[in-house]
Amino acid sequence: MMGIELVVALPRKRRVTSYPSISGIMTSSRMRSGFSLWAMVSAWCPLLAATIWYPWRCSIKPTRRSVSTSSSTISIFSGMAAPLNRYLDAIIVFTMLERFHSILQQKCHIESAKPVVVGVSGGPDSLCLLDLMARLGYSLVVAHLHHGLRSEAGADAEAVGRAAQALGVPFELQQVDVPALAQANSLSIEEAARVARYRFLFEQARRWEAQAVAVAHTADDQVETVLMHLLRGAGLAGLKGMQVYALPNAWSREIALIRPLLEFWRAEIEGYIQQRGLQPVIDQSNFDTKIYRNRLRHELIPYLQQYNPGVKQVVWRTAAALAGDYQALEKASAAAWDVCVLSQVPGAVAFSLALLRLELPGIQRMLLRRAISLLKPGLRDIDFEAIERALAFISTPPHTGQMDLAAGLRLLLEGDRLWLSAWLEDLPGEGWPQVQPKGAGRQPLALPVPGEIDLGNGWTLAGETHSAPDLLAKAVSNTSDCFQAWVDEASLPAPLSVRCRLPGDRFSPLGMDGQSLKLSDFMINVKMPRRARAGWPLVVS
Repeated sequence: MMGIELVVALPRKRRVTSYPSISGIMTSSRMRSGFSLWAMVSAWCPLLAATIWYPWRCSIKPTRRSVSTSSSTISIFSGMAAPLNRYLDAIIVFTMLERFHSILQQKCHIESAKPVVVGVSGGPDSLCLLDLMARLGYSLVVAHLHHGLRSEAGADAEAVGRAAQALGVPFELQQVDVPALAQANSLSIEEAARVARYRFLFEQARRWEAQAVAVAHTADDQVETVLMHLLRGAGLAGLKGMQVYALPNAWSREIALIRPLLEFWRAEIEGYIQQRGLQPVIDQSNFDTKIYRNRLRHELIPYLQQYNPGVKQVVWRTAAALAGDYQALEKASAAAWDVCVLSQVPGAVAFSLALLRLELPGIQRMLLRRAISLLKPGLRDIDFEAIERALAFISTPPHTGQMDLAAGLRLLLEGDRLWLSAWLEDLPGEGWPQVQPKGAGRQPLALPVPGEIDLGNGWTLAGETHSAPDLLAKAVSNTSDCFQAWVDEASLPAPLSVRCRLPGDRFSPLGMDGQSLKLSDFMINVKMPRRARAGWPLVVS
């Protein structure tokens, strides 16, 4: 008698031993004869019933008339309600844990033994994040910033404190005067709150020697962010949206910023919260359409869904695709950075203009954005127009040689050196000799011959005498070295001294047959850097 082999092919997913097991789900991919058939039926029939029951439970509210002809069916479903609900709840929790754990390991590079600071507001998203990480056994520190903007803020902080206490993890709380911060830094309330929040989170991360700061941005948040950037006008850096893992980031070069929920939709998170019986606080300001992001969430996105019900998924996938392109550009720009950057000092970055011009515009944009992020770590989303004006400057610098860029940043061209800096006055001057243009610099310093004067920053000015007429005649005609000059000692009345320029200074350059030229005009003609002119050392007799 011939036997029958039943083969059930299930996806081979790695199972995590710390996950709770769910009875009734088959774990074997090959089962035989009558036992196999019975196991398959006993395992999958509840799942099939759950798929029928779940939408009925969530969306259909039958009346007496609608069920009068099928009361026995409703009776069966009513009897199955409790076990099916429990079964469905277990599936939702299990799949969320499995996906979440995979993201933490494969994309966030998080170790379970090292602390992670979790930013928890008390809302559904952050409470879900905290619960998932705690269930997976990670070492956590709960951090909550009291913004002082809402009357309910104190109650929110207490709720987060209770959640941390229930999990047995440390709780850090800080209160900040956000309106004062906004006024002092010319920021909107929303932006000031964001800056204060991230400063606080990374301060706690450094204090606890944490490996990362975890925040609860979701896929819905990603869609809103990308749409905001698109409407404002942004390049690839803005349209790629947020990243699951960011290191370095605007707040630290050693501590990662992770967003493990960025691939989960808000509906999934709300389902998890419900199944786990968690009690989040609801921030009513999230429904205030005076706030730009809220208008996108409650007005623009529902309107776009009339044209394409899946518009959120489309925007999310587009951002993910652009993020891959951005990574390729980042890799290319890192190599270009090493080539094009001449110097990097506190408050300033200098590029070689000639080498920068050889790069493609896309790489030039990346280099400028990287320099801006170094100079202004807290600056968020510098707009596309500012970067394009910088590219135009690189291509055709204005006659002034400088330009205001954005957020207090300026571009300055000095010869082949292009500076990006916040304060031009603080740019380093070690590239040329200088005397103080004010105060003591206006008083002549005696130059002994032979002898030397220390000008500072490694520069010295020396006077020497030579008595070789043939050598002297040859040297005087050689003007290729701009830091050396030969003169006839007998024609110079002693003593010699050194000072900076004064208004009305004139001199007679070689080749002008004794005619004089204003010193200021000469400095412009030879393209002497503007910052170097006032303090350039002059030898006078």
